[in-house]
Amino acid sequence: VYTCACGLPTQRGLFLQIRRNFPTCLPAWKSPPRALRASHSEALLSPAGGGLPGAPLQTLSDEELMIQSAVKKFAREQVAPLVSTMDENAKMEKSVIQGLFQQGFMAVDIDAKYGGTGASFFSLVLVVEELAKVDASVALICDIQNTVVNGLVRKHGTEEQKAAYLSQLATAKVGSFCLSEAGAGSDSFALKTRAEKKGGHYVLNGSKMWISSAREAELFLVMANADPGAGYRGITCFVVDRDTEGFHVGKPENKLGIRASSTCPLTLEDVKVPEANVLGQVGHGYKYAIGSLNEGRIGIAAQMLGLAQGCFDYTVPYIKERMQFGKRLFDFQVY
Repeated sequence: VYTCACGLPTQRGLFLQIRRNFPTCLPAWKSPPRALRASHSEALLSPAGGGLPGAPLQTLSDEELMIQSAVKKFAREQVAPLVSTMDENAKMEKSVIQGLFQQGFMAVDIDAKYGGTGASFFSLVLVVEELAKVDASVALICDIQNTVVNGLVRKHGTEEQKAAYLSQLATAKVGSFCLSEAGAGSDSFALKTRAEKKGGHYVLNGSKMWISSAREAELFLVMANADPGAGYRGITCFVVDRDTEGFHVGKPENKLGIRASSTCPLTLEDVKVPEANVLGQVGHGYKYAIGSLNEGRIGIAAQMLGLAQGCFDYTVPYIKERMQFGKRLFDFQVY
C-alpha cells in the first residue's frame, strides 16, 4: 500500500497513473475497492463503509471513478487514433498492447505481489466497458487476459506456477485460452486433442480452432484429454509456451468485426510439455473451463454494454450536426 499526497491509501499498481492523472485526490476517497460487487452494494448502504445511505447500485466509489477515468483517458488518447488503422489491417498495434500492460489493465485483479494492481473484479468490468466504448477489439484482449487466462492461473495454479506465470501475464505476455476445435465448438467437451503421459512429461497432439488472441499470445492454456476413456472427465489444462517445438499458430481468420482481435487455428504435433505445466488437477480441465468462461461472459457483457454506449456517444453529436431538408437529423423525431 502506498500513500498519496493527501495521506490517503492507494493501490500499488494504480499509484503512478492516479498521481499522474489526478493531481489531488478526492476528499472522500477512504478505502480500497471492494473485493466483490455484492459487498459493494452493502458498502453503499453503510455509512461506516464510506458509502451513502440509500445510494443506487450504479453509484461508483471514488476509487472506481478514478479507475474509470484513467481507462477513459487511455482509450481516448492511445486507442482512438488507431482504431481505423487496426480495423483495416486486422491487427492490434503493439503500442496499444504495451499501453495496456503499462497502465495495469492486463492484470486488474492479480495480486500486487505478482505485479498486478490487486483491484476488484468489478473494477475489471469497468475497464472492459470503458475500452469497448472506443474499440471492442481492445476490450476483448483485455477481457480474455483478465477473466479467463489470469483467472485460471490465479485460482488453480501452484505457488510456483503463479510466481512464474502471473508475473509474466501481469507485465508483458499476452495469454490465450485454447478450448474450441473444428468438431468441438458449442459442444466444447467433445475435443479430440490428446495428451499422452510419457515419464515426467506429456505429449500433446491435435488442433484448435477460433482461438482468440493467438497471434499476440506467448502463453497458451491448452485443454487436452489425458484420459479419453473417461470422456470429458479426462480433460486437463496445460500451460504451453509459444516457442515449444511442434506448436504452431495458423493464419488469423478474416472476420467481419472486432478485426484487430486475432482469431487463429492452432496445430500441436508431438508437443512435449513437462508434468509441472499441468494447471490444477489432471482431469479437472472441464470444471476449470466452465468456471472461467462464466466469468468471461460477464466481461463480454461489459464489452457489449460499452460498445452500445460508444455507438450512442458517437451518433448523437453527428445527428445534431448533419443537415437534411433544411434541418438537423436530430430534429426528425417520431412523436
